Amino acid sequence: MVHSKLGRLEIPAWAGLHRTRETNLRVKPDDMEWHTVARIAGVNIPTNKRVLIALQYIHGIGPKKAEEICQKVNIAAARRVNELTDAEVLQIRETIDRDYMVEGDLRRDVAMNIKRLMDLGCYRGLRHRRGLPVRGQRTSTNARTRKGKSKPIAGKKK
Repeated sequence: MVHSKLGRLEIPAWAGLHRTRETNLRVKPDDMEWHTVARIAGVNIPTNKRVLIALQYIHGIGPKKAEEICQKVNIAAARRVNELTDAEVLQIRETIDRDYMVEGDLRRDVAMNIKRLMDLGCYRGLRHRRGLPVRGQRTSTNARTRKGKSKPIAGKKK
């Protein structure tokens, strides 16, 4: 892997494949080539997808924000990531860093908000602390996602 200043990694298309038995070294077949992977906000963006879809691999960027970013940078939504120049990738990265909270910062912010609710001792904080549904869903049945696997109750058989 080669790191460059513009944030692209060169990863062989054959990475991890074709090892020789004797040496355990990676051998590059003659008919295969190197692929470059765009790295934005600490996430490797898939190269063969459209820019609009590939940006959504970043935590905190959905369809609407991906469309806004493409409009700000003046990139057609139909273009693929492997067609982007290094300057365009750099421009996308700068736009995301400047205008949006993504990945680690967003996760930290959400975790701090939940921790604040729990420290306050408000109803939502108590529900988070107990691992129960927070937004008013029923718990007499269902709610298995938050409560976990059902536990058997002793003395219930008849």
